[in-house]
Amino acid sequence: MLDLDILKRQVPTTPAFVFDQAAVQRACQALARLREKSGCKVLYSIKSLPLAAQLQRIKPWVDGFAVSSLFEARLSAEILDLRQEIHITTPGLKAEEMDELSQLCSQINFNSLPQYQRLGPLLSPKCRAGLRINPKHSFLDDPRYDPCCAASKLGIDIAALSSGLPAGVRGLHFHSAFNCRSFAPLLQTVDRLQKQLGHLLAQTETINLGGGYLYGDMDEDDTALVSLMQKLHEDYAVTVYIEPGKAVVGAAGYLVASVLDTWTSDGQPIAILDTSVNHLPEAFEYQTPPLLHDTDSTHPHRVLLAGCTCLAGDVFGVYHFATPPTVGDRVVFCDVGAYSLVKASRFNGYNWPSVYFAESNDRLHCVKTYRYADYRTQWCHDEEI
Repeated sequence: MLDLDILKRQVPTTPAFVFDQAAVQRACQALARLREKSGCKVLYSIKSLPLAAQLQRIKPWVDGFAVSSLFEARLSAEILDLRQEIHITTPGLKAEEMDELSQLCSQINFNSLPQYQRLGPLLSPKCRAGLRINPKHSFLDDPRYDPCCAASKLGIDIAALSSGLPAGVRGLHFHSAFNCRSFAPLLQTVDRLQKQLGHLLAQTETINLGGGYLYGDMDEDDTALVSLMQKLHEDYAVTVYIEPGKAVVGAAGYLVASVLDTWTSDGQPIAILDTSVNHLPEAFEYQTPPLLHDTDSTHPHRVLLAGCTCLAGDVFGVYHFATPPTVGDRVVFCDVGAYSLVKASRFNGYNWPSVYFAESNDRLHCVKTYRYADYRTQWCHDEEI
């Protein structure tokens, strides 16, 4: 395990994302054990972190990547071996991209029946056609993150397929959970799928159980999941896929920041950091303070950590410190490896954090930096560059 007190001193400049490679490997090893026991195939969902250097580290442990766009498919094809697979599902398929996508991808899971009817005929023979289904079984209270919410744009209503699958469809895909530490939602979803579409499953070749589960960090063992996967294969002769993303990189990521200023406003001590919630957008989206290293509710000093932009809501939350932070001190946010760098922005012109790999407590190397030239390219006319 990384010593975070050492880590925050080691990082040459802040802000910086640091990815613990031992933690990534442990997550990959847990998935490899699940694959060995169950016979499933594992596709890393690159939307959580598509950093090429990290994809290279994950590649040996998985059967391929799950993608959501042409650019993600292109990047995956650059990284993966020919024997590995690329699966895509997205509401945003375009006719003009279908030729290239069907050359890059092993399977395209269409998001709606009209999408399949319009674009399915454009597939090359080497690419399987699948359908993303909506099991209509919700486990989340917040409809913004619930794939099965009312009027969901994600997937075909399971009831619409009860009379049969369209000709040419060889796979099914669903996704019904988010950030889940129990397999119960997955077991319940598959039970519903079997009850409503069990008579059709034998007509398919693949079933993709989606993502949303924190494999390796669950509140239960995987015995029931393994049995489920084995039974699906035995009963219907299908290949079972899973698409972990955050489960691979989430807990491995840290954001190291420095204190730029401190003062008190309306009795509340404030520390301004050289980073922003724009570098951890989910902290703002969910209004949930990210986990901070070395804070404890028993510590006496309650300090509001805030970002450096002009957005009034650019705050991380109130944290408890043993001693008040001062200018130059560093803090470390934990479990921020997924859906952070990929969503980060340069609002107010503040640069993206540099990216480091931590191989151990004494081996830290930079794999990505961003400069003014990157910012300028983003905002200048092409002819000015």
